[in-house]
Amino acid sequence: MSGPQPSWIKYHKIAFLSSGTPEADLALAHLTSLYGDCVPEEAEVVVALGGDGLMLQTLHRFMPTKKPIYGMNRGSVGFLMNEYHAEGLHERLAQALPSIIHPLTMRVRDTNGDQAQARAINEVSLLRQSYQAAKMSISVDGKERLGELVADGLLVATPAGSTAYNLSANGPILPLDAPLMPLTPISAFRPRRWHGALLPDKAKVSIEILEADKRPVAAVADHFEIKNVKHVEIEMDHATNLILLHDPGHSLDERILREQFGY
Repeated sequence: MSGPQPSWIKYHKIAFLSSGTPEADLALAHLTSLYGDCVPEEAEVVVALGGDGLMLQTLHRFMPTKKPIYGMNRGSVGFLMNEYHAEGLHERLAQALPSIIHPLTMRVRDTNGDQAQARAINEVSLLRQSYQAAKMSISVDGKERLGELVADGLLVATPAGSTAYNLSANGPILPLDAPLMPLTPISAFRPRRWHGALLPDKAKVSIEILEADKRPVAAVADHFEIKNVKHVEIEMDHATNLILLHDPGHSLDERILREQFGY
């Protein structure tokens, strides 16, 4: 967009990002011809063109900046995205409602004693690496709560991520503003009837991998994987706010509520 812009426009500097698919690249070319483009570092808002995978990558990329992210679906799932329309983008951005997400922090020590840290917007997952089930003990705020879990894995999710892998593992769907974190086993063998727990979102979850050499486990924070872990700590980072923008009537709260009723 060239020339003076109306005073009601909320975001004057827009950066567009494509997932790289032909559909997303076509949308990128069309939108930049209509609205111009800005380098992401100088933008007031970032418009992500793709699916939920691109949205997660974009949120991770701009996590330190607090830039609002507005997604338009040019992918397959698009649960986190808005519908794609090229026209009226300035109006849509001005009317969009923010959803605030706090990421999880994962701290890991592997079997060699090396340490690493990563963030997760959806979930932190612990997954068996071999044909044998994993064995884990679980502590919450320094107190052991489950001495031995034998399972394919275990995950801790954010409310926003409760509709992703957590839901596929039969975990509960949470409202976006729920002060809770689902702790969900993946194909639990023992205790056979343990279906997980709902923890306060201020809790620190500590997981010790038992028989780590014989039963190797990988820890995954969204798409960041560390193999052969021995000890994992997970907690929510309340100091970091991620801002997603959605059209009125299609907020993340509304989408999560629809998932709870199966539509």
